[in-house]
Amino acid sequence: MQDFDDIYKEYFNTVYKFLLYLSHNNVELSEDLAQETFYKAIVKIDSFSQKCKLSVWLCQIAKNLYYDYYSKHKKFRQLEKNISDDVIVNELFEDDLIADIEKNILYDKIQKLDESVRQLIYLRVSGNLSFKEIGIILNKTEVWARVTYYREKEKLKEDFNNGKKL
Repeated sequence: MQDFDDIYKEYFNTVYKFLLYLSHNNVELSEDLAQETFYKAIVKIDSFSQKCKLSVWLCQIAKNLYYDYYSKHKKFRQLEKNISDDVIVNELFEDDLIADIEKNILYDKIQKLDESVRQLIYLRVSGNLSFKEIGIILNKTEVWARVTYYREKEKLKEDFNNGKKL
């Protein structure tokens, strides 16, 4: 097993980005829960069975902490995504702005999907996780993750190209 400082440095970004996704870009909550994830990992390191990758185990802890947080605070609700217009205006050129608008349209379509499908797409695209790892995190099978990902990807591509709204 690696030194815990090395583990923290290697996996913090993955856990943090996953929490950012779950919290719909709530930076403060994601930072707090990422820290708590690594604290819990230290406390429960003996329960890590090494049947999955360490990153998968850490993301499972993070997901559980996120859901625990909202259940304790009775704040289960659909969170709105926040797009910073200042960042778009200040940092993007016209071509990049058009590409960003297209990304936002696609992001909006993804946001309308079922929660488990959204998580699947995020974990595959942003987290670069295998279908097996995604299945473990979402308590689904590898086959479910693979089939659902490709079906949804094709639907999104078709809807995006046809200009349909989901």
